[in-house]
Amino acid sequence: GGENHEIHHWTSFLRNESKAIKDIAKKITDLLDKTELFVAEKPVGVDSRVQEVIQLLDIQQSNGVLLLGMCGMGGIGKTTIAKAIYNEIGRNFEGRSFISKVREKNGGLVDLQEQLLFNTLKGTATKIQSIDSGKVLLKDMLCNKRVLIVLDDVDELEQLDALCGSHKWFGSGSRIIITTRDMHVLRGKGVDKVYSMKQMDLSESTELFSWHAFKQASPKEEFVGISRNVVMYSGGLPLALEILGCHLSATKVAEWKCVLEKLKRIPNHKVQKKLKISYDGLDDDYMKEIFLDIACFFIGMNQTNVIHILNACGFFAENGISVLVERSLVTINDKNQLGMHDLLRDMGREIVCNESRKEPEERSRLWFHEDVNGVLAGQTGTKSVEGLALKLPRDSAKCYSTKAFKEMKKIRLLQLSGVQLDGDFEYLSRNLRWLSWNGFPLSCIPTNFYQGNLVCIELENSNLKLMWKETPRMEKLKILNLSHSHYLKQTPDFSKMPNLEKLVLIDCPRLSKVSPSIGHLNKVLLINLEDCISLRSLPRSIYKLKSVKTLILSGCLMIDKLEEDIKQMESLTTLIANNTAIRRVPFSVVISKNIGYISLCGYEGFSRDMFPSIIWSWMSPTTGLPSPFQQPTIISCVIKYVPSLQSLWVKCNSELQLSQDATIILDALYATNYKELEPAATTSQVSNMTETSRLIQCCSTVHVSGSKQSFMSLLIQMGMNCQVTDILKEKILQNIDVNGCGGCLLPDDSFPDWLSFSSEGSSVTFEVPHVEGRNLKTMMCVIYTFTPDNITSDGLKNVLVNNFTKATIELYKKEALVSFEDEEGQRVVSSIETGNKVEVAVVFENSFIVKNTKVYLKLLDFIHSKVQ
Repeated sequence: GGENHEIHHWTSFLRNESKAIKDIAKKITDLLDKTELFVAEKPVGVDSRVQEVIQLLDIQQSNGVLLLGMCGMGGIGKTTIAKAIYNEIGRNFEGRSFISKVREKNGGLVDLQEQLLFNTLKGTATKIQSIDSGKVLLKDMLCNKRVLIVLDDVDELEQLDALCGSHKWFGSGSRIIITTRDMHVLRGKGVDKVYSMKQMDLSESTELFSWHAFKQASPKEEFVGISRNVVMYSGGLPLALEILGCHLSATKVAEWKCVLEKLKRIPNHKVQKKLKISYDGLDDDYMKEIFLDIACFFIGMNQTNVIHILNACGFFAENGISVLVERSLVTINDKNQLGMHDLLRDMGREIVCNESRKEPEERSRLWFHEDVNGVLAGQTGTKSVEGLALKLPRDSAKCYSTKAFKEMKKIRLLQLSGVQLDGDFEYLSRNLRWLSWNGFPLSCIPTNFYQGNLVCIELENSNLKLMWKETPRMEKLKILNLSHSHYLKQTPDFSKMPNLEKLVLIDCPRLSKVSPSIGHLNKVLLINLEDCISLRSLPRSIYKLKSVKTLILSGCLMIDKLEEDIKQMESLTTLIANNTAIRRVPFSVVISKNIGYISLCGYEGFSRDMFPSIIWSWMSPTTGLPSPFQQPTIISCVIKYVPSLQSLWVKCNSELQLSQDATIILDALYATNYKELEPAATTSQVSNMTETSRLIQCCSTVHVSGSKQSFMSLLIQMGMNCQVTDILKEKILQNIDVNGCGGCLLPDDSFPDWLSFSSEGSSVTFEVPHVEGRNLKTMMCVIYTFTPDNITSDGLKNVLVNNFTKATIELYKKEALVSFEDEEGQRVVSSIETGNKVEVAVVFENSFIVKNTKVYLKLLDFIHSKVQ
């Protein structure tokens, strides 16, 4: 018995000891879990960015699993913000893990899987045999846990596949944050949200720099100006601000300027090292070459132009630039211009400088003024040089010998400004793809300058009078820009450049003629002739260009006409021709199905907004301009705009065409006639009469027996007032039928004072009788309608006046009738002459049923009307 008691005592002791050990272990892991990550010595600008990301994480609202990517260039603060978020919200989760510098541990994904499990399971070590078994283990052990995981500095998709294969791996409410420089990684993973890191603003940058340079929140007084220069140089990059602040903290103000100048030539090696990681990670040499070309020559240039140039160099530029953008090395703005952070630019240029630190002529690219000047003046160029840029102010122009280019046989890119070359142009490389020469000094391009491989020629502000004496064959040329060439008198022969896509001739004031050979440019997308003030007309051949998307003629003061042939330009989407002598928008422009934006004759905006106004401007027959609507079936081309027009005037070729066009117009009006009607609060048995200048609405609202319909009448007057018309109006209003009898109580003919014509339905046709010495002066129309109960609107939308004798159609919106001045109404009725056969038709909202329409005509002695 004593032996058993002793065994029980030991079992109890071991059980209690085991529990105590577990309790201690739990307390230790809880303490470990409370250990916060170091964020930053001076976390300037961190809080606001942390709150923006936390808002995206949607922790309170969403119980699903959410993957969030944080993307931005190296040194912009992704890791700092991720650490701060981890500290702030980490305790809200059952488990959490921050895996740092994933990029640097690419060979040890199994180790990262083990670390992830150890952290999230609060200290439980798990041995994993392979990446695949690790994936299974992660899913099995975390699928019911609400966890926060941060994967910092990821650069490969396989890293994410190993560490967060899918949403199903994690329990409800889990949040996974991924920081990377490469947007492609986030797209490939299919993250739910992306936070694009913002550079620091000027205030934040100055504060962060000051803390590291001066140990205070703002610069010391004597350092304010130079500090601003350093901050501007750093471009809102926290990494650079911290490193440079520390570097300059022990330096005297006199030395700062020297240090800053040196930085522009030789960037700080710590900043370089961090930024160069992204460059070194590029997949192939083509992408590296593209990056270096952009860093040295193409910042601020149009992306499409650069792609053409680099493709001609064999670089697969579309893909290359896309990768650079996704890896945060290059940006593209809303004007399609390439951009790059100044420190990335300097990093790229430093890579080139390191090709040959002491001998610039042995480098692949030359752009620094002193280096280029030395190579050209000393004629030391070599076949290593692939690109050269020298931009001098006009008042400091220099002249070099063309022999300086003799050995530069591989040069692809040449950019000059304020430079003259003297000698034989055959020394220039036959390998040139891009020639940009601002202020080209010659009046004609030399014939011995080989240009057969050029893709882009930009000769702005040139002295050219004639581009070539005889145009060479330019098969590869895609971009030609001769803007601001103030002596250029004529364009080249375009038939020799079959692949040209952009022709830009802005501000060539002596250019008086465009060669008809422009019709050979079957691939051209853009033609820009802005401010060519001597240009009188365009060659008819230009209208045959089916590929043109943008045509710009603004400021061509002497161009007074665009031909209707413009309809042949079937790809034209943008037409800009303001400030010209053109007075009328061509009809073929309005019926174009492609034009999306127009700036012409005072109309500027999207075509869908502008075209109704343009059509309306054509409508009045008193403008003195011929109506554009004078060809059969033309009305069908603009019919979609008809319901939005205030008024429309159409001249038809025959009575048959009038009938067809009137039917088309009415169908269009009824097709859009589905406006919701607002019910009235109450109905009344008392006639509610409202009067405008030309419309009188009589809402008698009499209930029609056996239905929920009410009865309404409307009086419309067009033309001049006189004593007789006032008497007639009074009689009509006194006798308007309030019993739903369809107008049988209205006055009939009272010749010679007035004539009446009546018909069931929404239209009435009549012939104006011949009365010696009298003309039509006033027309009144009374309409009777059934309408649903509780309708406050009078329902009228349009009035159509068809003159069969004159083959004209006039359409007026209700709003136009209400706003009619006396002379406008008079013009409508005076166009109807004695003997004319006329139809008046009304269009109501579709809930109204027109029972009867009655028209009164007042014929007035024209001698009497003159006296009046």
